[in-house]
This record gives sequence, structure tokens and C-alpha cells, in this order.
Amino acid sequence: MELRQRYKTVWLSDIHLGFKDCRADYLLDFLAKTECETLYLVGDVVDLWALKRSLYWPKSHYEVVRSLFKKASTGTRVVYIPGNHDEPLRDYVGHILGPIEIKREAIHTTVAGKRLLMFHGDCLDEHMRLSKWEDLVGDAAYDLLLFLNRWANFGRRRFGRNYWSLATYIKQRIPNARQVISVFEEAAIREASRRGLDGVVCGHIHQPALKKVKGLLYCNDGDWIENCTLLGETYDGTLELLQWTEHQTLLQSMTGNGGRATADVLPMRRVG
Repeated sequence: MELRQRYKTVWLSDIHLGFKDCRADYLLDFLAKTECETLYLVGDVVDLWALKRSLYWPKSHYEVVRSLFKKASTGTRVVYIPGNHDEPLRDYVGHILGPIEIKREAIHTTVAGKRLLMFHGDCLDEHMRLSKWEDLVGDAAYDLLLFLNRWANFGRRRFGRNYWSLATYIKQRIPNARQVISVFEEAAIREASRRGLDGVVCGHIHQPALKKVKGLLYCNDGDWIENCTLLGETYDGTLELLQWTEHQTLLQSMTGNGGRATADVLPMRRVG
């Protein structure tokens, strides 16, 4: 029997379909091997910014869209929360795109009873206080990181090595980048606290995380450009942060009572 993952809830964001560095191949493998009751798409699913610059839409990107619609049509509740790269879809908040619900934000209650605020995260950009020059330099530096990441993994494949995010490795070692990430996380937690909620699930900054910040739960499901990560909720209320490339790796796990664990290799769950 085929082995699959079964989750109660799955969160994906920052897929960036239409962008040349989107890892649609890994995402398609995940979608083919995963079942869930509810799938939240937490923004930047389609990169309209990239498509405006140049038309790039390979078959694998079309197949991702087809797979998402198929899931939504065959029993999975799919909720789409647009981000800044697919912002025009916010004009359709409150409507249904075929079988997919479109919301500006939402609140998810976990099996353990935790109420989590969900938004993409670009609403927190004002807290970054970046000047226009810093913003432009950041974009140029990020494009360079992705270029290096692309060629580093091309070389790794040639030698039979697994995918590895050079871009994330470098970012984690730049003090200014770490500071921006920390400011973003604290701003997200403040917003959840202001609303009297237990935590937040977001994307936007391409930095996957599952942790407690000031007593609240901070979840960032990452992206499908640098990290190929997602967040899943099991039927016993455990939250899992996974990386899905040639191998499926459990990066962080947090039980319903807030306990935390880590693991190296993700055990597959049998459906049925």
C-alpha cells in the first residue's frame, strides 16, 4: 500500500508560482503524498510581481494549481489568504474561487484548543522601518542569494547530494537579517496578543519557525523557494514543521500541551 502523510490541517505559503526559483517539483510530491481535512494557503501562492516582469509558467506550476483545485473539489477545505505578491486576489475576499474560500485573515482553533491568528505577514512591514535604499539593497542581495542557491544545488545534484538551502544558511549568519526576522516575529506575536489569541501562523519572510515567543505560539510555515517547508497539525494536536525535498525531515514538533521536540527523519504515516 502506498505510504502517505495524513494531517488534520496543513499550512502552505510563499509558493511563488510564476517565479523561476519556485520548487514546484517538491511541492507536487508533497501534495501527491499528503491528505488533510483543511489546507490553508497563507499568501504568495502565485507571484504576480514576477509574472508582470516576465511570463514564466512551466507545466509543473500549472500542475500545482490543478492539484490544489482537485483537493478542494474532493473533500479538502481549502482557504486562500492572499499575500503581497498575489494582492489583487484580496479584492475577492469573502468570495469563493471555484471550491476555494478567499479570506483576508482567519482564526484556526487547534485540536488542543489553541486559537491561532492567520495572515500572510506583509501587514507587519511597517514595523521593519526599512528605508527605501535598504529595501532596494535587500532585493538585490536576495536575488544574488537565490542565484547562488540555484547553482549550489545544481552542483549538489551532480554529485548526488540532497537539496540544501544556501540562501537560508547565509541569512542566518547576517546580523541585520536576524534582527529583521526577530522584529517581525515579535510584531506578529503582539498582534495575536492584542486580539486575545494564543498565537499566530504566517509566512512572508521565508523563515520557517515553530516556537514560543513571550508565552504565545509563533508559527511560520516558511516557503517553497529557499526552504521547501510546511506546517502540519496531526489528529492528536501536535504541530509539526517539515521540510519536503528528496527526503522528508521533521524540523520541529510541538505537542498540544506546548512540549517541544525535534527529529531528523520524518516517519511516514499509513492511510487507512
